[in-house]
Amino acid sequence: MITPKKSLGQNFLRDDNVARKIVQHLHLNPADIVLEIGPGSGMLTKYLVGKCRRLIGVEIDQRAVDLLRETVGEDMEILAQDIRTVNLREVGRESATPLRVVGNIPYYITSEILFWLFEHREVVQDATLMMQIEVARRLNAKPRTKEYGILSVASQFYAEPRLLFKVSPNSFFPPPEVESAVVNLVFKKTVPDCDRELFHIVVRSTFGKRRKTLRNGLKYLGIEEAKLDKLHFDLSRRPEELSVQDFVTLTQELSSWRIAVEDDRSLESKRD
Repeated sequence: MITPKKSLGQNFLRDDNVARKIVQHLHLNPADIVLEIGPGSGMLTKYLVGKCRRLIGVEIDQRAVDLLRETVGEDMEILAQDIRTVNLREVGRESATPLRVVGNIPYYITSEILFWLFEHREVVQDATLMMQIEVARRLNAKPRTKEYGILSVASQFYAEPRLLFKVSPNSFFPPPEVESAVVNLVFKKTVPDCDRELFHIVVRSTFGKRRKTLRNGLKYLGIEEAKLDKLHFDLSRRPEELSVQDFVTLTQELSSWRIAVEDDRSLESKRD
């Protein structure tokens, strides 16, 4: 038995019923390529072995890597590194089959892992993850609720999130101080057409000033008041009132305005 390291955010799953339930929700078929984040002592791994074409484990703890190599052997390919440094495009390069991601992830880097997945969305079919229930609720939160925020908008922009079931602290060793939940995110094949970099800037900057109106939030981006007046968008609203599509529309307007300004400048330079 590996002693959990607090520095790695380790709370090992020890409930076989929960592990089996997670795998059942995956509905695996023999052609699947599965990547498990942080297999640890292998509680979930043992129910994944033999159910897919290729099983990959990403584990940063060398003690767990050694244990897995003893217990699972060649049934799992092990990448001994931080999951946030893995390039999923390289991992899936050998096959045209999208990856299926699963894992009991460290709660303190949940958001980082989610945005890492969003970055690699084109090579990922879905992700089934254990996380803190408060975070799980944010993923599919609706506008005008206290849970709705940056993570809600990003998750629903790139995927279709669904909370599968709750998990008691007693299912882990050591028991975390929070309740957990298993969430499934099915990644969209196509996302709304907009400048994604600008989209993320707009979402982050406006929610960064959550209690202020969109107008005030956008002003912090350095956009002048006179320019904001030219937008055909109600900037008196607050960010938590906007749907994902509303943010897309706002981004498209800002992008169109920026392009128009750049075109005007281009024409002026030609005249000169």
